[in-house]
Amino acid sequence: MGASPARTLPGGSNSLPGGASSGGSAARLLSIGQVLSQLSPEFSDISPSKLRFLEERGLVSPARTQSGYRKFSNADVERLRLVLAMQRDCYLPLNVIKQYLHDVDAGLNPPMPGGTTATVPSMLGGARRFSRNDLLSETGATAQLLNDAISASLVTATETYGDGAVGVLKALVELQKVGIEPRHLRGFRAAADREVGLIESALLPIARRNTVSSRAQIAERAAEISGQLEIVRGSLIRAALGTLAP
Repeated sequence: MGASPARTLPGGSNSLPGGASSGGSAARLLSIGQVLSQLSPEFSDISPSKLRFLEERGLVSPARTQSGYRKFSNADVERLRLVLAMQRDCYLPLNVIKQYLHDVDAGLNPPMPGGTTATVPSMLGGARRFSRNDLLSETGATAQLLNDAISASLVTATETYGDGAVGVLKALVELQKVGIEPRHLRGFRAAADREVGLIESALLPIARRNTVSSRAQIAERAAEISGQLEIVRGSLIRAALGTLAP
């Protein structure tokens, strides 16, 4: 499932299939350092160990020279960019991302997992930033609604806003149409903080190791635990809604 087995390149560390030299098609294959330089502007926590971790989990399979050096194609880099964006923007665990990529590799057109409305092009386009006025224009929200959302700690006041704020504010616009205001959702912030506290407590044994690999593991496990909590929360809400039916 997922990435195919690593490919082995003939020759030394600068060799390519077919005997091409580094002055020709070698530009299409990148070292770990070159991959990091491409991804780090978008993903500040990317590191060599995280790339190796993603390879170990079967999310990407770079080619290998006979000397054992990893060589990444442009397609590998885009695949990594998608994996990292799905982790960051959709809070998805790697096993879910891997299944999604497996379906894509099989020629299927699976929906984005987790019920997110994000699209692959939007996630690969890099993180967008919005001024306050741009945020209001993008979401159709009023200035008062944004102020109320900030007051209820549903959106953090800042000079520029990301896609997360866009999603929240769009949802608040729709909720306002049925009479649900940001002030009614103050408890959501407290509930989210409690969930984060639960996750931090559960991951404390891993955090104490304080290694690069443990930090990558924390991010993965946090996403998994968050997903399980979401399942429980959704089930409780659906069960409660079921009692509203006559």
